[in-house]
Amino acid sequence: MAEPEGSKKRILVIEDEPTIGLLCKRVLTASGFDVDVVNNGLDAKKVAEEKDYALCVSDVRLPGMTGIELYEHWKATKNPIAERVVFITGDTMSNYIRDFLKKAERSSVMKPFEPEDLVEAVRKALL
Repeated sequence: MAEPEGSKKRILVIEDEPTIGLLCKRVLTASGFDVDVVNNGLDAKKVAEEKDYALCVSDVRLPGMTGIELYEHWKATKNPIAERVVFITGDTMSNYIRDFLKKAERSSVMKPFEPEDLVEAVRKALL
């Protein structure tokens, strides 16, 4: 059964690689979400102040402001989106990133990822 108009959950995707940003948008839109994509942390910071998002999918390494710095900013300013972030990374899981993800208790999806892995991580984070 389709959701009523206007009831789709809005997701912010922050990804500096255009093909991955487009893939995330297509996969999440096909799964019933309303998706906005930005390609850097500074734009994401601005957009998240202007719109309400149910969840954010963020690359860890971004130009201008990393996904980790953005998450820390949202936590410090008590933006509710900080509680619903799924990180995606192509990093080889450096100790710094692994320690951050463990401490922050946020989901992560490793690049390259299967579309269903992204959708599953998003759905779990929304519970």
